[in-house]
Amino acid sequence: MELIPLSLLLLLFLSTILFLLFRTSTARRRNLRSPPGSIGLPLIGETFQLISAYKTENPEPFIDTRVVKYGTVFTTHVFGERTVFSADAETNRFILQNEGRLFESSYPGSIANLVGKHSLLLMRGSLHRRMHSLTMSFANSTIIKDHLLVDIDRLVRRNLDKWTGRILLMEEAKKITFELTLKQLLSIEPCEWSENLRKEYMLVIEGFFCIPLPFFSLTYRRAIQARKRVTEALHLVVRERRVEREKGVKKNDMLAALFDSDCDDDEIVDLLVSLLVAGYDTTSTTMTLAVKFLTDTPSALAELKEEHEQIRKKKGASLALEWDDYKSMPFTQCVVNETLRLSNIISGVFRRAITDVKIKDYTIPKGSKVFASLRAVHLGQENFEDARVFDPWRWQKISDPTNFMPFGGGPRRCPGHELARVALSVFLHHLITRFSWIPAEEDKLVFFPTTRTQKRYPIIVQNHNVVG
Repeated sequence: MELIPLSLLLLLFLSTILFLLFRTSTARRRNLRSPPGSIGLPLIGETFQLISAYKTENPEPFIDTRVVKYGTVFTTHVFGERTVFSADAETNRFILQNEGRLFESSYPGSIANLVGKHSLLLMRGSLHRRMHSLTMSFANSTIIKDHLLVDIDRLVRRNLDKWTGRILLMEEAKKITFELTLKQLLSIEPCEWSENLRKEYMLVIEGFFCIPLPFFSLTYRRAIQARKRVTEALHLVVRERRVEREKGVKKNDMLAALFDSDCDDDEIVDLLVSLLVAGYDTTSTTMTLAVKFLTDTPSALAELKEEHEQIRKKKGASLALEWDDYKSMPFTQCVVNETLRLSNIISGVFRRAITDVKIKDYTIPKGSKVFASLRAVHLGQENFEDARVFDPWRWQKISDPTNFMPFGGGPRRCPGHELARVALSVFLHHLITRFSWIPAEEDKLVFFPTTRTQKRYPIIVQNHNVVG
């Protein structure tokens, strides 16, 4: 009988503590003058408003209306947490450059659970620096030039050889980039196993921006189940490679480097999961949107064709691109930059303040989630003239692109940024010199859960060349 009043007393005590903590936290935020804003409904905040906006062709009003009302740094509540949202270029640079000093990587629970606790996204401190450097060493210009370019060119041409009639460009681009990433990380050539793994990855990515409660979201539940199947498949590969390694078989890929770094199998699999996501989804979407933007801008497509036809003529009978060919594509790089700026495949980055941080006239309290919106900066009229228009020629005049951060910045800048540029350039070269195309039907951009076209951009292609 004595347990009943004791449990009630304990409940009252815990409730009092939580109330005092909440009141102290609220008062502290007022004293520190946090960025203004609205936190919306209890628990879910403004998550549904954000998702609704990003499921349309024009998600900008979610940001624009709050910027008008509160300024370029404001407070909202999304994906389960109160979040300080930055739509300011200078503030974003400050956040990214102060990684490890004032801020640390901190992603929503849905992303963290799906990429795994040993993901490069979630690593911090010296471990992150070491693994980021290791990843960079497999995607720098020298490695691409001496080793990876051959595979990129071969796999792009291999996939384009199969194109005929009506295709879903986004689906075809995903096949290309997944095969490239598997080859770079695991030395695995395209096969039925790799295609099945790719389909599981698509389910994982769909769950990235959900409320991370399996009973609440069917999409998230499917993503968790798909992640389990992905990790089981990768664990099997890792175990088989360890056996090969013991027998003296050596391969020059990312997995071999991870073995040398003394990571255990769980750490390796989490790293592979996140690296496959990073290398697969973003680059394939950029490929698709580059073609869409070019199709919608015939003058840009004509100038790009001229550049690549000149390269083709100089090469004669050889189809394979070499490093010097890649370096002779100035207008292609303008197209790449403009596609990255306008599409914003990486909409922004999440961080958490590890101390009270003074920004502008506000203080971001210690422990606050922060979102640096790259999209808001790239589409801001104060940063780029006619910012929401596809204009690759603008990059012929921009000498100091300080407001352009498609791959993030600071110590966490995407280690595969140069590899993505090369893959996109090679893809555009072979597409433009071999095919003409027209859209098969109207399609539109949507931005949730990731940037993509609603119908996977169906086009009708016509091959003008004999396949070599």
